[in-house]
Amino acid sequence: MPGMILKEDIEKVRATADLYDIVSATVSLKPSGTGAYVGLCPFHDEKTPSFSVRPALGVWHCFGCGLGGDVFGYVEHQENVDFRDAVELLADKYHIELRYDQSNAKKEHTGSKRARLLEANEAAQEFFVSQLMTKDALAARKLLDGRNFSQADCQRFGCGYAPQGWDNLVRYLAGKGFTQQEMLDAGLARQGQHGVYDYFRGRVTWPIRDSTGRALGFGARKLYEDDSIGAKYINTPDTALYRKNQVLYGIDMAKAAIVKKRQVVIVEGYTDVMAMHLAGVDTAIATCGTAFGTEHAKIVRRLIADDSLGAVQLIGPLKVDGQQLSSRIVFTFDGDAAGQKAAIHAFGLDAAFSTQAFVAVADDNLDPCDLRIRRGNEAVRALIANAEPLYDFVIKTAIGRFDTTYTTGQMGAVKAVAPLIAQIRDRSLLDLYSRKAVRQIGVDLDIMQREVRDARRKLNVRDEDAYAPKRRFAANAAAAAEPRMDQGMNPYANPSARKALEHRDAAEQSYYRIDDAVFICEQQFMATLIQMPLAVDPTLFASLTLSSFMTPVFRTLFQAVAAAGGLPSADTPQGLWMHNLTKAGGPMLESVINELAVMQLPLPPSDADTERASQQSQEINVQLRKPTDDERRYASELIIRLLDTGIMRKIGADKRRMAQLPDGAEKIELLGQITKLETLRKDLQARVFGNNVA
Repeated sequence: MPGMILKEDIEKVRATADLYDIVSATVSLKPSGTGAYVGLCPFHDEKTPSFSVRPALGVWHCFGCGLGGDVFGYVEHQENVDFRDAVELLADKYHIELRYDQSNAKKEHTGSKRARLLEANEAAQEFFVSQLMTKDALAARKLLDGRNFSQADCQRFGCGYAPQGWDNLVRYLAGKGFTQQEMLDAGLARQGQHGVYDYFRGRVTWPIRDSTGRALGFGARKLYEDDSIGAKYINTPDTALYRKNQVLYGIDMAKAAIVKKRQVVIVEGYTDVMAMHLAGVDTAIATCGTAFGTEHAKIVRRLIADDSLGAVQLIGPLKVDGQQLSSRIVFTFDGDAAGQKAAIHAFGLDAAFSTQAFVAVADDNLDPCDLRIRRGNEAVRALIANAEPLYDFVIKTAIGRFDTTYTTGQMGAVKAVAPLIAQIRDRSLLDLYSRKAVRQIGVDLDIMQREVRDARRKLNVRDEDAYAPKRRFAANAAAAAEPRMDQGMNPYANPSARKALEHRDAAEQSYYRIDDAVFICEQQFMATLIQMPLAVDPTLFASLTLSSFMTPVFRTLFQAVAAAGGLPSADTPQGLWMHNLTKAGGPMLESVINELAVMQLPLPPSDADTERASQQSQEINVQLRKPTDDERRYASELIIRLLDTGIMRKIGADKRRMAQLPDGAEKIELLGQITKLETLRKDLQARVFGNNVA
């Protein structure tokens, strides 16, 4: 195994990597103040965004679960790899050649590296695509052509062919330099008595990619009756890359449209995805060998985000001038028993979304692919446009099983529907759906309400109100209710807005529960020091001592800054400054540093902050940004307050001591020291606050 990656190469990757693009591949980010973005955390389930990203600083932090770090830390958590693999993955993405210190080389670890597995999958995809136009692939071409897919369509979606035989792919990959262990670890081959053999044989193939377009695995359809694997469809087995409950076919093609339109269409097969996209429904995706589940729902929610208006979460679909504004999930099911069962399953997942789910069922129970073949693209688009709310579909389907012209049929429908309505967590919808159901069944409302209450109690359903105001910290509801500053606003010019933001910062942090003037000043200074260290005056900073800070966490953080070498030089890379500070602070302060790094400061936007992180490789993230005059002034104000408070404490201590001394030389000397301190205090205040200091 190569030795340690050279430090300068690590910093080159750090400076080049685009944190915004890397995070936004899996999370829908929205602007939140100057240079900051928020979204739903990809590392824990949440309905209110608490995940913050500062691309210009190369830092992210989640206020919900506490995770945070730099671009390497994000890749480590997202890809479940160690630091070394994270650096190598990013280096490969940005085409940076890494050098290694061979003096520290160690024995190769067991297992295949993630980057090699990705390369093996890409090589396999090239092989499958190259085989589709061969003579042996006639059955595959007939199947695709029979579904109205042209050669260009097949190329667009990466359709391929895994030839019959035992080791066609194995021999191809071996010729590309891949080991048998790498083929096994990627799920492309299996171990037999006489060696490894191809997992996919005699089948049409589709690449299953992540949202960035990397091939994680494959899906394959049976073509020949003598196939030794009886299943019509097979998928890559679970590997270090591929988890069937965490992958979605078509997410790489649909992601941009999903984020833009805030809509996702869930279909049941690969050809259905192709048909949808070719018909103009570019938000279609499909699960791979498993039902749509909770993990899939988390992926979707992070892309479509929540509907919100102020502090109210809006679940129902919104329209302005005929245009749909709110997000929605559309499931396509067959109308048969299997489709109804799938709808019930989706109904149970509905609480996982902060949006409304819909169901689209075509006449004659046609799937989207067959619908396109028989009735054309317009019919496919109409299918999605006319989708029915999931709750209505499931309840109507349950009622439809009974003959409600008879009393026994009516009661049977009530008993079938009540547990479904009872599962609706949003209590604001319970009464509405109960009334709709009794109108269809023909019974009194109180009968349905009694059954729903009983079922709700038995199912132990947690009561929620989707339209209730959301509060992150109940103990600080007043501060949390303050509106967050819009992007581009200048709270520094408005004292009341500035104070509101400062108090919100104090209320929202998780490392020290207090809101007072001393804490706020220390918090704002530390955030300024971390985010824009060049704004801090070196002379004033040198005057600070440990006694300038009263809050324990900031006293410790001040020591960490000293351990990191003090203020950084102007040519220090932004990422290196954050790395050195985090390393010096250690695990005790890592979360604190991350929170302060993404905390919004009451300052006007600078030109550099308002530019996206896509320019990091030029200036923004290569070197520390030059501060503006407002930023310098704000940093100086904060230091003067800290120094002034420290001097005040010294004066107070000296005066208490002087009161205990008898008249004499020592008392006179102490009085002289107090006078000097008071003069120093006025001089310091005059440097920033002007000459009107009394």
